[in-house]
Amino acid sequence: MTSVHESVGSVAAPGSAPRPPAEPPARPLTWAMLSRALSVPLILGLVVFLPAVIAAQPGSGVRDTAYWLQLVLTCYAGARLATMILSTRRRLLQGVFWMFVYIAMGVAPFAQVVIGQTPTPMVGPRSDLVTAVAMILVGCAAFDLGALLASRRPLRGRAPSRVTGGPAVAHPVRLRLLVVCALLASGFYVLKLGGPAVFFSSRQEISDTVAQSGVASAESNVGSAFLKGFGTVPALLALLFFTRRLVTSRRARRSPSTVLVWVALAAVNLVVNNPVSNARYWFLTVLVSLLFTAFPSSAAMYRSVLAMGVVGALVLFPYADRFRYDDEGYRPVQSASVFEPLATKDYDQTVMFANTISWVDTRGHTYGRQLAGSALFFVPRAVWSGKPEDTGVRVGEWMGMNMTNLSAPLWTEFWVDFGASGMIGGLALIGYAAARTDRRYALAVTRAGPGPGSVLAIAAPLIAGYTFILLRGPLLQAAGKLAIGALCLVLVTTFREQRAARRR
Repeated sequence: MTSVHESVGSVAAPGSAPRPPAEPPARPLTWAMLSRALSVPLILGLVVFLPAVIAAQPGSGVRDTAYWLQLVLTCYAGARLATMILSTRRRLLQGVFWMFVYIAMGVAPFAQVVIGQTPTPMVGPRSDLVTAVAMILVGCAAFDLGALLASRRPLRGRAPSRVTGGPAVAHPVRLRLLVVCALLASGFYVLKLGGPAVFFSSRQEISDTVAQSGVASAESNVGSAFLKGFGTVPALLALLFFTRRLVTSRRARRSPSTVLVWVALAAVNLVVNNPVSNARYWFLTVLVSLLFTAFPSSAAMYRSVLAMGVVGALVLFPYADRFRYDDEGYRPVQSASVFEPLATKDYDQTVMFANTISWVDTRGHTYGRQLAGSALFFVPRAVWSGKPEDTGVRVGEWMGMNMTNLSAPLWTEFWVDFGASGMIGGLALIGYAAARTDRRYALAVTRAGPGPGSVLAIAAPLIAGYTFILLRGPLLQAAGKLAIGALCLVLVTTFREQRAARRR
């Protein structure tokens, strides 16, 4: 007799053998399953293994309060970076923030404390280094607090359009105008410097050529900043817009004119935005923004950028300045340990914060003057005789350094003007803005239709890449290209929803 628990579909026909019970369908391998498997080794690697390996390195560093605070900061940033990588949501700005903090203000300074060397000398007392590390840690907590407040507040405003992905979209006619302006500006930039060949020599030759061109003067670098900015930024933005169009629109991929424009923009960017003639941080901006734009919904690409960024920063970045100078001026890095370049090159953010604290103790706070100089970067010094110099330059001159191209991380910029309270408030606001932008970007990408779509789908990847430059500082150097990018985005943006749906 058939059991009452047997399902109707499994009842055998009269005279036939009973059917075996149906096997349950195989569960697909999802990222949630992979993340559970990868979470333990990833967290252990970032939070435990790498700091332990650094702590075991030989060196003359002392294990004082600065050492233990730096260890706590490294582990905290590593845990937050692991959270960003393992998250089911793509948090572009927050992920890049924690990647930078973990590398430039966590791992590298910890190696410096252990080995007992720094890329830039510390002129103040050891207590200033303790204060700097503690304030960096407090600033990170403030950033997290701002992001937490943003996550608790619902997004307001009009619901995104299924066609445009949001109320702020790229106008097709204005986008074509951006392409024309980008080609003209980059062409003028190339011709002004003597042709494409100079862009594949060295950054030193580029600087010498700009100085000989007459666009820069001894008193002001505004002319050279505008020449480089307009020669590189519009071309990158136009390439990002057309990359997104090709990614999201089948019709665009079948259009020869769209493909040809993309090829032309790619060729222009290969000249003006290549890694030979540009700073490493700017090339990181180009690379990260392109990857996030070309793979807008790829969780694997997002996590790969964050994970491989750590490896690249530790292994490749100290050696990536091969083309900063010509063959005579280039000095290759020679070290027996992978951590020694971290202690002697590039990553001077923490020690410069300590030096800035010493400088402020002797000069006092500037109460908004440095930030005003960054906001009004476009004003020539001939007009504003008392215009502030870069924060890194001012501190470097006070230190008696011959080379004053020193970093001034965002913590430093807030500290110089407003002290600890201004630094905490500023980083909390940045965390809030980053979290809100990440949430709106996720909506813009998931609800976007064919075409360039939401401007935020381009702006967020660009800002994420440029975050390296903003966090490293000084702000006065970073403000030029940021303002040019914002100007280009405003010019192509329209807030009128396009009601006619485009065909794929």
